[in-house]
Amino acid sequence: MGRVYNFSAGPAVLPEEVLREAAAEMLDYHGTGMSVMEMSHRSKAFGEIIDTAEQDIRDLMGIPDNYRVLFLQGGASQQFAMIPMNLMKNRVADYIVTGQWAKKAAKEAEKYGKVNRIASSEDKTFSYIPDCSDLPVSEDADYVYICENNTIYGTKFKKLPDTKGKTLVADVSSCFLSEPVDVTKYGIIYGGAQKNIGPAGVVIVIIREDLITEDVLPGTPTMLAYKTHADAKSLYNTPPAYGIYMCGKVFKWIKSQGGLGAMKEKNEKKAKLLYDFLDQSRLFKGTVVPEDRSLMNVPFVTGDEDLDAKFVKEAKEAGLENLKGHRTVGGMRASIYNAMPYEGVAALVEFMKKFEEENL
Repeated sequence: MGRVYNFSAGPAVLPEEVLREAAAEMLDYHGTGMSVMEMSHRSKAFGEIIDTAEQDIRDLMGIPDNYRVLFLQGGASQQFAMIPMNLMKNRVADYIVTGQWAKKAAKEAEKYGKVNRIASSEDKTFSYIPDCSDLPVSEDADYVYICENNTIYGTKFKKLPDTKGKTLVADVSSCFLSEPVDVTKYGIIYGGAQKNIGPAGVVIVIIREDLITEDVLPGTPTMLAYKTHADAKSLYNTPPAYGIYMCGKVFKWIKSQGGLGAMKEKNEKKAKLLYDFLDQSRLFKGTVVPEDRSLMNVPFVTGDEDLDAKFVKEAKEAGLENLKGHRTVGGMRASIYNAMPYEGVAALVEFMKKFEEENL
């Protein structure tokens, strides 16, 4: 069997040329006679890999010099605790809850201080982004937290909330490097790599230097202080070395595609193809209000659970994999990250047209 079109939400599709390159270097990386998987993280060869990866993501995102880039472990879920441990000086934080992951992050932060949920879209199953232009931001809040792109529900903040001068912290796991971004608007912008950047096992944290201090909550483990990793340039302990190497290859690939502006254009074209079909379909419908739709994750339903299951099964047989929606919402979801080619989305739309004709 050849390669399928993989619409998984994560771990997700990677660019084919990146996989080929990694395969070619599997037994002997650049004349070292060994794989990056076997290499000491203290070696000169790995030092170059991690330094180059950092420089490339800095170039792509235009990361200013007063921000540090950390390659960590524990996934985005570990950041749910790490953020309050390092930032909750007043023991107060404001959370905007627009999906499952922001909800979990807010719950975790409650272990460390007072959490104010200053906006939420849970009333309509997270199918929209609430108006964040004039929020009741708490005077003593240490930061305002958002999940910028909601993988499960397919919504995206098109405009960042007005935090009234408070530090903005954003989980960008599923929209990382999908479009240009102004890093200076955030105190921390972070994400798990396994959706849009690399294999599972790496979380990338971009953090403003003034937020990296020794003044963390009592009892914070050494490994969960940002300063530990910033001081050691992400090499305090053995990092997810192979994962970082793969992320670095993806950064180079995005550069070769023309950078984040070009990436955004390609992503908009793919998303438009799918959303345009959903908007005129008589069988399928999207679940998100049009103005808040994600470019990366597209949930849709037929309105009939049995038909949804039939669709997922037949799509799989047609080489369209991982289209089942998240267990909390059901239906279908197509994740169309950077590495998903336009042809993949076109194949999905053609299949949906055929399925619609056969099942109406």
